Amino acid sequence: MQESGNRDAAGGRDDGVRRLVVMRHAKAESVAPSDHERSLAPSGRADAAAAGRWLAEQAVVPDAALVSDAQRTRDTWAELSGAAGWDCAPDFSAALYAAGADSAFDLVHEIDPAVRTLVVVGHNPTMAYVAELLDDGDGDDDASTGMITRGFPTSALAVFEVDVPWADLGPGTGRLKAFHVVDA
Repeated sequence: MQESGNRDAAGGRDDGVRRLVVMRHAKAESVAPSDHERSLAPSGRADAAAAGRWLAEQAVVPDAALVSDAQRTRDTWAELSGAAGWDCAPDFSAALYAAGADSAFDLVHEIDPAVRTLVVVGHNPTMAYVAELLDDGDGDDDASTGMITRGFPTSALAVFEVDVPWADLGPGTGRLKAFHVVDA
């Protein structure tokens, strides 16, 4: 009997759906010695924690996290993961800090094929653009409408199902399942 499904990089079966969460960092302070050093504002800390609780309610538990190495994204990850109860150690990426959409996709292409759920926390306009590009148009109508009408404000997150290996992630390869913005 022949096995069905794609093969992963190690030659094993790879027929499971992956989950990708694309998130913009929470609200940051407006003043710091540099843009890279801006911390979260108190409201941003509360919003990131609320986003973490929402993801926990959705049963999202990441195997890996790719987070810009800017202070506000590090702070967002700390609040998000703490409120969600995750113990996943993030990969803090200097490349994600300044990445455009193509570079962000390149970074995701390097994720271990065994990872089933990935959280990416970065900056706009890149996170919004990545989410728009990923969307195959066949996902949840309310989520799509929300992403279009609300934009991608701070603490916004989009949850996608992905049927391709991370190395093949690109435009139109994700099905939008949920879009969430913390309403303060």
